[in-house]
Amino acid sequence: MTRVVLIDDHQMILYSLNLLFKSIENIEVVGALNDSRKLRQFLENETVDIVVSDLHMPYMSGIDLTLMIRKDFPLMKIMLLTMAEDALHIREALRAGVNGYVLKRATKEELEKAIEKLMSGKKYYSEAAIEELAASPEDDFNNSRPETIEHLTTRELEILKLITMEYSTNEIAEKLFISVATVETHRGNLMKKLGVKSAIGMAKFALKHGIVD
Repeated sequence: MTRVVLIDDHQMILYSLNLLFKSIENIEVVGALNDSRKLRQFLENETVDIVVSDLHMPYMSGIDLTLMIRKDFPLMKIMLLTMAEDALHIREALRAGVNGYVLKRATKEELEKAIEKLMSGKKYYSEAAIEELAASPEDDFNNSRPETIEHLTTRELEILKLITMEYSTNEIAEKLFISVATVETHRGNLMKKLGVKSAIGMAKFALKHGIVD
């Protein structure tokens, strides 16, 4: 049996997903959460093979959850089940380390195929997501910024602005309703992308290149 936990902040969607996944052979739904903040504690107390999460949620997004899982539960698999099919969000998810990216308009058969792929150690992305990536060159997402700057996610931009405003890690976590560990992960990613070694370096770089006002 493949043990799955579902996360979606819309209760009706969560209820429908719960029924759908329970109808798939060899799937056991061990949890259905409508608050992404509850996932860490759940994973610490339950055996889970795959986390199936929405992308856009209050408190911790699907990207935040992916970064947390990659850091604290590296062997666990995560599949985003979302309405977002634009290249920007898909690339953001891939960079975070998702194992699967499936659109909510997927059929039951596609969900079965995705789970089978993930459990065999492979990755799965909806065909529409692959087509969107192929049609949208990655270079477009840096706009007028220096070519050496990798694309910054929406969350990274939020954190970069707060760092520039001299918010501490704890203050950022409280303001954005995410964990301190998640903020630290984003800070590390920002330093790598911007090629700096400190918060001061990030702030100077952001101001110099107009990333923040």
